[in-house]
Amino acid sequence: MPSKYKSLVLLGPDIQTFWPHFINQVEYLDGDPDPLDRWSVRIISGWAETLKAKAVYPFNGPPYPPFYNWALRSGSCHRSPLHMLVHQRNGLLLSLRGALAVTEQLGQTIFDAAPCDSCLTKPCLQACPVSAFDVTGYDADMCRTHISTNDSTNCLTKGCTARHACPISQRVERSAAQSAFHMRAFFK
Repeated sequence: MPSKYKSLVLLGPDIQTFWPHFINQVEYLDGDPDPLDRWSVRIISGWAETLKAKAVYPFNGPPYPPFYNWALRSGSCHRSPLHMLVHQRNGLLLSLRGALAVTEQLGQTIFDAAPCDSCLTKPCLQACPVSAFDVTGYDADMCRTHISTNDSTNCLTKGCTARHACPISQRVERSAAQSAFHMRAFFK
């Protein structure tokens, strides 16, 4: 980020209200590729113009902006045992759609400890039907192979079993259609 920018505002949708809104947007309805990315650009670039900020997107690259590290530095996201980001309210169902770089120095919100620290059973680690997650990271190829051959837990239609095993994720009311949409995007 150029030095003139002092703060970064990470942007992600509200899980409960986003999906019903998004499925009625032109980007979702027109049948063109990457509807969520295109919607994100349209919305966030408009905000950036209004606020005289710089819009940044996690899908623009390579090189890709370091959204994972930015999220960790924000204090609202933490590294889960799966090496994915975990959020205080959304669990493993976090979706960062973009960020606004601003020239003002904004205060940082201080959050509690990482939610996984107090999770005794860590069900996310055992939930994947093909053990695509371990202490070294995530085997995306193993996941894709499972989904394309013997999707025994319906990950493609219901969403990632490991993400949904998180106790915080289970409290989030995300529709199966939204989870399936994200899995299809991952599977491409």
